[in-house]
Amino acid sequence: MIFKKETKLYEYEIVREAGQDVMYINFLGAPLVPDLASSAFCMSRVIDALTENPNVSRIVFVQQRNYSYDFKQVSLLMEIAQVYETLVKHEKIFSAEVLAPYSCKRCLPERYEGIRYLVLTLLKQDPIACYIETKKIIEQEQLTEKTFTPECKICQQKYLKILNKIFSLLGKTKLIKSVEEKLDNYKNRNLYSLFFRPEIVPNFTFTRLMASMPIDAEIVDEYEIGPEYDRSRVSILKIPGKVKYLYHLSPPEFSLKEELQALVNDVRNILLEHEPKAEEFTDPARIRQVFFNVARDLLIEISKAKKIDVNYKTINKLALILVRHTIGFGLIEVLLQDERLQDIVVNSPVGLAPIFVRHQDYDECDTNIIPSHEDAESWAAKFRMISGRPLDEANPVLDTELIIGTARARVAVIQQPLSPYGLAYAFRRHREKPWTLPLFIKNKMLNPLAAGLLSFLIDGGRTMLIAGTRSSGKTSLLGACMLEIMPLYRIIVIEGTMELPVDIMRELGYNILRMKVREALTRESTELAADEGIRTSLRLGDSCLIVGEVRSVEALALYEAMRVGALANVVAGTIHGASPYGVFDRVVNDLKVPATSFKATDIIIIANPIKSPDGLHRWRRVLEIAEVRKHWQIDPLAEKGFLDLMKYDVTKDELIATDDFRNGESEVLKSIASNVKEWAGSWDAVWDNILLRAKIKEAMVNMSISLKQQEILEAPWVVKCNNAFHEICEKVREEIGVPRGKEVFKRWEDWFKKELKKK
Repeated sequence: MIFKKETKLYEYEIVREAGQDVMYINFLGAPLVPDLASSAFCMSRVIDALTENPNVSRIVFVQQRNYSYDFKQVSLLMEIAQVYETLVKHEKIFSAEVLAPYSCKRCLPERYEGIRYLVLTLLKQDPIACYIETKKIIEQEQLTEKTFTPECKICQQKYLKILNKIFSLLGKTKLIKSVEEKLDNYKNRNLYSLFFRPEIVPNFTFTRLMASMPIDAEIVDEYEIGPEYDRSRVSILKIPGKVKYLYHLSPPEFSLKEELQALVNDVRNILLEHEPKAEEFTDPARIRQVFFNVARDLLIEISKAKKIDVNYKTINKLALILVRHTIGFGLIEVLLQDERLQDIVVNSPVGLAPIFVRHQDYDECDTNIIPSHEDAESWAAKFRMISGRPLDEANPVLDTELIIGTARARVAVIQQPLSPYGLAYAFRRHREKPWTLPLFIKNKMLNPLAAGLLSFLIDGGRTMLIAGTRSSGKTSLLGACMLEIMPLYRIIVIEGTMELPVDIMRELGYNILRMKVREALTRESTELAADEGIRTSLRLGDSCLIVGEVRSVEALALYEAMRVGALANVVAGTIHGASPYGVFDRVVNDLKVPATSFKATDIIIIANPIKSPDGLHRWRRVLEIAEVRKHWQIDPLAEKGFLDLMKYDVTKDELIATDDFRNGESEVLKSIASNVKEWAGSWDAVWDNILLRAKIKEAMVNMSISLKQQEILEAPWVVKCNNAFHEICEKVREEIGVPRGKEVFKRWEDWFKKELKKK
């Protein structure tokens, strides 16, 4: 908010924002920090303003930081303003006929001044104290009532009637009702801090933030996020009476000193004179670096001119803040620095509710961050430019990605008419480092035997669909499976939104090609449709094929690829479905793939969250690994076309191998074995190899926990260990004819320990 030059100190303006009346009160240059809880003057000024403007929904004190109070807080003072209006205008307690006690003039001046102080001063400055003082005066008058003459009693009754009216009206307000049991402990406005906690907004941003923590909140967890020079503090709070935790963020921009706030605001006003063009956003990283350099130079120049002592580290910190609040995405960028967050949600209408997040340890949480309508519009414009895709009434859905440094997120934006109350956002944060099978073992999403089985199937070049609900970990598991592919094979990845770990795999030496196709919900785009992308991949030579998500007509092309490539290299993708038959139903009935073509699927993996009995917690788990048999004709469920290899046991909280798997009844595993001389006709050799892979994954996890070294489970080490496993298997096979698990593991373990010593 920028006031007009003629706006005087403590004057206010009403601005219509997102369908609400917002009152901005000018405190620029004031000798105090505006705070309703601690300042009698601020409270009195607000109640005066509310009597003149009873429809205000939010109040903002404007200084270098803006202090914003939401409707819930404003409504408490609105009731006090209404009490004031009722007493002065409707009850007319200061009129001659109300105050004049018949013929008695003796007590009138004292009582008149007392009521005048209670209503005109104390009621507005400190309504709790007014309530307490009124009660005290009533009790004193009642104690002295017996000593009065009949004439004085008539006068006193009229006086008590006014006092009781004040007491009664105040007693009915939410503010007084909420503190009535705590009045004995009232001192120096201490109770107001229970209700009045402003959201703090620096002048260079529109986002509001509840800076102070709720008084009754319990701190469950605390940690820091972001680089060393741009640290933010996260506190996870449990608030009595609320099921969800509160994710309380303390970013650096909301704790700057006043002189630094002013410095940042000055530089921001200069930076805003240059509005980046759409073509500049084709390379967001470059334009951010340009703005960072310009911001840093301006900060140095203006700080010198204003004689503000700022060191190099602080200059860089302020420059980063300016970048994210000019061409960036504000506090969304700070939230994306938190590796423990999985989802960030901004609901419409923006500005009326906080941002919500999903935390890996505390599930869904409220936050202390409230974005503004200006934020939402600014983000939408930037996403249009970054993606090159439309977002308007004809195209109310936009799927894209956001990359800020090493943080990546999939972004879904909707607007009117699909979202009748305006823009809404969902950010799905990707892990900066890809998930691996050993990491999933450590997190209990699957166990070592399941990891060994998946590794075996991938080496066997099978076709696989990973199914589950949203947020079940499908894409993360697919990325982990990709790391099990030997680097000697070429991989083609087809995605609408870039979520799979292609860049990291390229750095690790993989021959990998990413193809970006049009999202199923996108109507207009220069991008190729997903089905055409899949068919094109078949003309690019022998490759493993990975499809980010099967949603629409690309299913037909995917099954064409499966039928062509099933006996050559792995073909895998993700799809929504809660069971093997649910996947069949979606593929055949929803996506119109012929039932006979569905037989090209070899393996279906079901991943879904499980919940605790109280419903407050949930964990990701692989619930089933099943193979699709080939003998059925019409209905695989009725004709026993699915064979469970592993099923989740809820009592043990892990996948358990079925008897069919243990006894070698799997046609898919037999098919893989039939192409390997040492395994053909020998189920024991196949089982031994699966157990060997499981044992290696388990050894990595155990060593990581023992040494407290998480990096052992990350992609570089997993790929290195997989490569060593294949090389050792080859050497053992050359020496003794069969790569027996016991001998291979012994050599691999020796290699592993030597590699760890080199670190």
